[in-house]
Amino acid sequence: MTEANFTLEEWLDDLCVRFILNLPEEDLKDIARICFQVEEAQWFYEDFIRPLDPSLPSMTLRTFCMRIFAHCPLLSAFSETHHMRAFENFMEYKTRIPVRGAIMLNENMDSVVLVKGWKKGASWSFPRGKIAKDEDDLTCAVREVYEETGLELETAGLVPAERDVKSIEVNMRDQNMRLFVFRNVPMDTQFAPRTRKEISKIQWWPLSDLPAFRKKGNQQENMPNASPNKFYMVAPFLVHLRKWVIEQKKKDAKQAKRTTSNQYLATANMENDDFLTEEDQGAESAAQASTYERGPAPELDTAAGATAALTRMLQIQPATQGLQPEAMAQEANQKASGFVSAHTRKRTTSYPYGEYRHKSINA
Repeated sequence: MTEANFTLEEWLDDLCVRFILNLPEEDLKDIARICFQVEEAQWFYEDFIRPLDPSLPSMTLRTFCMRIFAHCPLLSAFSETHHMRAFENFMEYKTRIPVRGAIMLNENMDSVVLVKGWKKGASWSFPRGKIAKDEDDLTCAVREVYEETGLELETAGLVPAERDVKSIEVNMRDQNMRLFVFRNVPMDTQFAPRTRKEISKIQWWPLSDLPAFRKKGNQQENMPNASPNKFYMVAPFLVHLRKWVIEQKKKDAKQAKRTTSNQYLATANMENDDFLTEEDQGAESAAQASTYERGPAPELDTAAGATAALTRMLQIQPATQGLQPEAMAQEANQKASGFVSAHTRKRTTSYPYGEYRHKSINA
């Protein structure tokens, strides 16, 4: 018998083996864990088994759970009342599981990505889902975005290395929901859900068309499908998001102003350099080099050293057409004598204590 010819009872046997009977003993002691596996089995039944045999009945999660509970050897010993109570407790537990997701904005922060559920009449929401066991919040959000939109946030470089991402947290019907805000998502991104029969549509929405962003009196004549009831899963986050967007735009404006100012100063400096001639630049470079390379001249502390230094300076001077060798020599001797005399007088005046250096202390 081929799988296409399986009866419903045979398919239920197959699903019990696939999803329940081989669970670890620890999970089999937890009714919530078993119910999660039954939910997985129901998805598998609707997504893969019924397409093989359309004559098989479609079942809601409640109906499917009752059938599996009655069919599975581990659970069939319990009464129908126990089965129903287990299912109701499971549904209440599901609503308390924390939900994590993402608010994905474009570069200008004026549009956001929303997803729509599979079922008829489904509302729009941000990509999000229940956190798994031992999974951290941001990892869960990144995973849910990939499953529902096909976008890998980390691969796209939208998750910072330090993993410090702005988040908005609200509680809805006793369920904690935390959404991380990601900016600079390209608007030409090709979205495609990775899960079956969960997301029917993925779309960019202008923030101005959403509650809390919408201007008063704007009835959205051109957006007939934008009913507020379609955004009841989105609305609780929009007030916080609007405040954050306003703050970010102010920061962007300040940053742009600083950048423009720095660029103006850099341009002004470049234009100032353009007015310098080659001689000016050479003189400026020489002055800087002189500032850093000039060292002390200890030989000037003595008359002989000063004479030798002046002689060297006069020897390297270029020849002057108006002076003859004899005149140059005579002028050099006069300058040297004058410099030495002046230097000697300066030292005497600067250090008066030199007169008393050898004076006896008994005088």
